[in-house]
Amino acid sequence: MENRNISKPVLQKHPFGCGVACVAFILGRNYSATLKLFRDGKCKVKNRGFYCKEIVEVLNKKEAEFEYKYIKDGVRRKIYQDYSIVFVKRSKKYPVGHYLCRYKNIWIDPWINFQKNQNIKEAEAGSRKRLPGKAVYVILPKTK
Repeated sequence: MENRNISKPVLQKHPFGCGVACVAFILGRNYSATLKLFRDGKCKVKNRGFYCKEIVEVLNKKEAEFEYKYIKDGVRRKIYQDYSIVFVKRSKKYPVGHYLCRYKNIWIDPWINFQKNQNIKEAEAGSRKRLPGKAVYVILPKTK
């Protein structure tokens, strides 16, 4: 996984595209090319987003083996490893939840200004030190 072209956070370009942006970041690809890897991607980024299983399927086509897990005590510390993607629980702050990616001790957020601006046309990607909510699922590289 170290031969990728990771440079900066990938911006999500659709209301439900945070999972796509996280996968694009991990694969070192752009958002549009990554969206094409998802089944019915153009429709799902506009109205429902993606489940962990769908994200894992795309990663496993292009990358080493990934898996997803519900976060409980034995799994909680694994969310901090590089290339993990977490799903932050639905809340007032994130009505449909939100995916973020972990890399080099920071969280890569594909729509970091969501709370200030809920217009996707003005979205910005960035990084943050802390998760903006409670992570309930994690997608991570399988360990051997």
